Amino acid sequence: MKPLARGLWGVLATPFAAPDLRVDEESLRRQVRMFAGVPATGLVALGVFGEGAALNSAEQALVVRTVAAEAPDLPIVVGLSARTTAVAVEQAGTAVSAAAPAALMVQVNSPDPDVLAAHLTAVQDATGTGIVLQDYPVASGVRISPAQVLATLERCPFVVAVKSEAPPTAAAIAALTAGTQVPVFGGLGGVGLLDELAAGAAGAMTGFSHPEALLAALRAWDGGGYRTARDVFAPWLPLVNFEAQPGIGLALRKEILRRRGVLADAAVRPPAPAVPTPLLPLVDAHLAAVPTEVNA
Repeated sequence: MKPLARGLWGVLATPFAAPDLRVDEESLRRQVRMFAGVPATGLVALGVFGEGAALNSAEQALVVRTVAAEAPDLPIVVGLSARTTAVAVEQAGTAVSAAAPAALMVQVNSPDPDVLAAHLTAVQDATGTGIVLQDYPVASGVRISPAQVLATLERCPFVVAVKSEAPPTAAAIAALTAGTQVPVFGGLGGVGLLDELAAGAAGAMTGFSHPEALLAALRAWDGGGYRTARDVFAPWLPLVNFEAQPGIGLALRKEILRRRGVLADAAVRPPAPAVPTPLLPLVDAHLAAVPTEVNA
């Protein structure tokens, strides 16, 4: 199993069309083209911010097929929302039947390395596909230490990357990169990107309404280290922080993508909340303040 390549792995939002909230395939294709044009190293479909848990199996397959058809040259990671092994294996089968993903992203379902390794192994045995281990306690409800993640990796040589999203992320990533050669990516919309890179992160595996800014920061880091990357990324940090607000972050991202002409509609599926009306003028203020050009 080849480790995932360093760089920017763009997490796709799943667009919906009002009023019936069906999957909007054309908006999804536009979003894929946006990431491909950045260019992203790869794409992530059905991640947590892709609302994979809000889609039935037919919709999940539709999303994966659409992404793969629109970006045949980009590797795709497909997220599995289930934390129960049998359901995760079923979702993995849906993903693999729809396309040939570079990897499947599986959430931590236990802090016990033996239990977690058995879970990951069952998914890998059923599909033959590499696994990205996602540590995102906000979504999984499970807290696991870096030592327990490393113990799991020793049992699972098919893991091709770790997505570390347990704050403080830089500390967790530093502990992981000191103990494994498996690439470790940060997420959370890029809020901690500079600190995560300093801790040894292989890049960003996340969504953001302006992914070109994430790539510019990654390239600046590679070219000049912290100071250069900070200068490039600093103008974007207020928008990154605004978009990463707990609970409403997905709705904010979709609204900004709508204003960029990428999505036709900013709808989210309940129980995800819409953007609070008082914040809508702030969207305009943030967009007016970001750079008009990005030197990526």
